[in-house]
Amino acid sequence: MIKNISNLGDAALYCDFGKDVNKDTNTKVIKYFKSIKKENILGIDNLTPSYNKLIVSFDLKKTNYQNIKKLIENLNIDINDDLKNKKIEVPICIDDDFSLDIKRLEQHLKISREKIYENFFSKEFFCYMTGFIAGMPFLGDLDFNMRAKRLETPRVKVPKGSVGLTEQFANIYTFESPGGWNIIGNTPLNIFNNSKETEPNLINPGDLVTFKEITINEYRNYNV
Repeated sequence: MIKNISNLGDAALYCDFGKDVNKDTNTKVIKYFKSIKKENILGIDNLTPSYNKLIVSFDLKKTNYQNIKKLIENLNIDINDDLKNKKIEVPICIDDDFSLDIKRLEQHLKISREKIYENFFSKEFFCYMTGFIAGMPFLGDLDFNMRAKRLETPRVKVPKGSVGLTEQFANIYTFESPGGWNIIGNTPLNIFNNSKETEPNLINPGDLVTFKEITINEYRNYNV
């Protein structure tokens, strides 16, 4: 359940689900996110879920903080009801041109390249949130022996489609951008499509993601 609801500026409120960052806490965030979205509450114009928080923005011309707070507190949400998770398989190529930080990870984790990829490809990831850049999914949870810090000096440009690891998460860069994640491969899939107004994200909070290895030729000829 929500631990606390408070003001966030004049036209938003902040739903706090606690300090823990794990699948159970995030599932509660996503359930509230989906329920509020489904209710189509007058005046709410944006919802921003994170690992353990939910920001609800609203139009002051149509409603106010007290109204929105009361409506959220009175929502009938079955926390024990299972999410209807969409399952997505993402192909990635781990050719040397794409696995920019695999040697760094071998050194820091003290695990061989083969074991790193074996662990990565055998795991089913849970999408906690999207953000930082449009549509970028934050996918958890990596095993403890797979967790590494960000690069000491972030790259100025990380190629679009790069798949990176840091701490407990994997992610996919939806656009070329600066970044400090440990890059282990690249996907030809278009994870974010801004030509789709209603559902531009391929991966959304609550979705389950697995990765499949493809060759460099398959990558080059992939129909996205």
